[in-house]
Formats: sequence, structure tokens, C-alpha cells
Amino acid sequence: MKKLFFIPVSLLLFFNIGCNTLKNIGLVPSELEMAMGLKDALSQGLFKSFDAFANPDGNPLVRFIFPGEAAKIEKTLRDLGFDKTITQVTGKFTNAMSSAVAVSKPAFLEAVKSMTIKDAAKILLTDNTHAATDYFKQEMKPGLMAGFRPIIDSTIKTEGADKEWSGITNIYNSIPFISKPLENNLTDFISARVIDLMFVMVANEEEQIRSKYELRKTDMMKKVFTWVEGELKKRVQKK
Repeated sequence: MKKLFFIPVSLLLFFNIGCNTLKNIGLVPSELEMAMGLKDALSQGLFKSFDAFANPDGNPLVRFIFPGEAAKIEKTLRDLGFDKTITQVTGKFTNAMSSAVAVSKPAFLEAVKSMTIKDAAKILLTDNTHAATDYFKQEMKPGLMAGFRPIIDSTIKTEGADKEWSGITNIYNSIPFISKPLENNLTDFISARVIDLMFVMVANEEEQIRSKYELRKTDMMKKVFTWVEGELKKRVQKK
């Protein structure tokens, strides 16, 4: 009789394990693990963007473009006979962007490392496939801009692109009926563009990590995002 009683009771105990117990045995990630998984995903996205900027010839997205009505401005200047000059200066700005990203790697990675993700579960359990990147951008962009600006300024001057750009702006701004003149200093424009592009690539990587198990390169990402996948499926099934 004891044996017959023991079996159903043990089964009942097993099937009534609560969420806290699941956490204890590692099936549900803790808040710390969620934060660590998010940081791993953001770091992985950053390394993808570092690789892209290291080879700008292979990715048009990370090349320099003129501010404002980029295509129109560039066409106007090339039509005026400045084709060679435009190609030269845009190449130098692209190189400056690439060099600045290479120098600033530690700053970006430190920003992720030091970031406090208080609402990790909310950022994870959402239909927004780049929620972590959005949070990272909101929290860190002002600080990254402040640190990135002098690096961009220095690399632009090292390339000599600042003087060439000054010559181009003087020529363009002297054209009659120009509605919006070009800015002489592009440090802020390029800094913001580089950082925004990096966030775009990080967001894309986050989206891929959320949907593809094979892209979860660390054990923490595998645990956290696999759990997220399961929880979101449950939500869909309940609707």
C-alpha cells in the first residue's frame, strides 16, 4: 500500500514544481542571466559592425555620404567637374570613419559591459525584435557621442579630409540659388552617422539571434533566448 501511495504523490509533486523551483534548477534564467544574455547579444552585434567598418569597400552602408540631399549635392558637384575631388574626399571620410571605429572599440564594448539592464525580462519578452538595441541606443548614445566626437575629429584631420571638404563647401555654397548650404564641419554629422549605423547592425544581429539558434554563440545566449522563444510561443497559443 505504501508503494501505491508513494508513486502518485511523487508525480503530483513533480508536476506542481513552481517557477521559483524551475529557476533553482536552471530552466528559467535569473534576472542576472537575462542581463548577461542581452549583453552577449549586443556585444556580438558590435563585433559584426566592427568587421563591417574594417572593410568598407565590401559594404556600401558604411561608406561616407553627403549630409542632406546627398545624391543631389554629389551630382551637382560632379557635373561641375569635381568628379576626382569628390571621389578623393569621400574616400578619405570613409577611411576616417573606419579608423575611428577601430580606435573606439574599447569604448563601445565598455558601454555594454557597464550598462545596467534593470528590466531585462521586459526587454526580452517582447515582439520588438531589437528591443535590447533600442534600450542600448537610448541609454548610451549621448555618452558614446561625447567620446566618439574627438576620435572622428582627429582621424578626419589626419586624413586631410577637413581641408578638402572646406574647399568643396566653399565651391558648393557659392552656387546661386542653393537652398541649404553645406556645413563646413562634419564632425558631429559623421559621429552620429557612424554610431547610428552601428546600432542598425547591432539591431539586425539581435533580430537574427532571437530567431536563429545557431547564431547564439554563447551558452548564456542559448539559455536566455531559447527560453524567450518558448515563452513568446506560449503567449501566441493563449491568444
